[in-house]
Amino acid sequence: MNLVYEAIDEKGRHVQDTVQAPSLKEGVEALRRQGFFVTHVAPASVEVSQGSKSKHKGSGENHRLPLKQLMMFTRQMSMLLTSGSALVPAINAVSAQMKSPESKAMLDVVKDDLEQGMMLTDALRKHPRAFDSSYCAVVAAGESSATLPQMFKRLAHIIGKQRATRNKIVGSLIYPVLLLCLSIKILAVMMFFVVPRFAGMFSTLGVELPWSTKFMMTVANTLRSQWIVIVLLVISVISGLVYLLRTKAGRQILSNAQTRIPVLGHLMSRLIQGSTFRILGMLLEARVGLLESLELARGVTANDQFQGIYDRLEDSVTRGESVSGALEGSKLVSPSVIQAIRTGEQSGRLGESISFVADILDEENTELLGTATKLVEPLILIIMGAVVGAVAISLFMPLFDMTSAV
Repeated sequence: MNLVYEAIDEKGRHVQDTVQAPSLKEGVEALRRQGFFVTHVAPASVEVSQGSKSKHKGSGENHRLPLKQLMMFTRQMSMLLTSGSALVPAINAVSAQMKSPESKAMLDVVKDDLEQGMMLTDALRKHPRAFDSSYCAVVAAGESSATLPQMFKRLAHIIGKQRATRNKIVGSLIYPVLLLCLSIKILAVMMFFVVPRFAGMFSTLGVELPWSTKFMMTVANTLRSQWIVIVLLVISVISGLVYLLRTKAGRQILSNAQTRIPVLGHLMSRLIQGSTFRILGMLLEARVGLLESLELARGVTANDQFQGIYDRLEDSVTRGESVSGALEGSKLVSPSVIQAIRTGEQSGRLGESISFVADILDEENTELLGTATKLVEPLILIIMGAVVGAVAISLFMPLFDMTSAV
């Protein structure tokens, strides 16, 4: 059988060539004995022929798999493959559990590709929105080393960590958002109903109003008379921001601003570091090359500061220097993290040390997130109390002046 393969040699260079072997498995084993890390292999007829594509061509190719479904898929694949199931029956079993028609169609495409002799990595790469490049790289490492069940187990662990972190962030934001909505509701009731009643009373009594009360009345009258314009303006601003964030330039602006926001920027920086080291450690433990792992880790964020760190890391590794040495010049990465990575390099366990750093960062980030939430909640209450108090004082001050005059 003539096989077309892509691999990385011992010097980290990408190689594309063909090899003769009785089967895909034996071909991969032969390449491994020659010192290659195989990232893609397929029969030449499958690689070249356009007629071998799935009958579901295009089905689910742009489908995005939610994190919960991705975790379920990964865990099920790990369990089924560990129990001795073949790939196609395993994919078929997981597909039957999917509730989304789009997810089912996507997995049917994957199953058909596998039945036609395609490697699982190549079948998954046809769906980049569901299975990103780092996910496919770990699967490729599992296929090339015949440890696919273990790699799926490792992926399930990583995705579980990501989902837990996301849930903690969402859960921490619920109460502050509710407080903010309550504050807006209270202010709206005061401006639309309470202040106009006081304005009518002050007009009847002919009381001289202080500047703060006049300002409050002007704001209330503007809101009542121009509320349609204000609502349309708010909707336009929100729509513009949503549209901007859907563009590459808008996402880049938001990504660059994340680490520059006072106080919050430190937390965002540590969250990005945690995700970066998590993926990098997972790939290195899966025997993916260091340069390729660094390239895949770039997808964590588009932030220009971190992209600069990735550039320095790649340059350092290309020159044969250490990862820890490249990180020393960065103000974002703490010295303790750099020292842990240096220890891993010296002991020959870089992947494990980076994964350990990611675990520590996750724990510290959870504590920081809890602390930030505890600070935000009273801050919102203080601001809400100050605003409501200012409105109340402005409304009752003329009454106090009138009482004193009498």
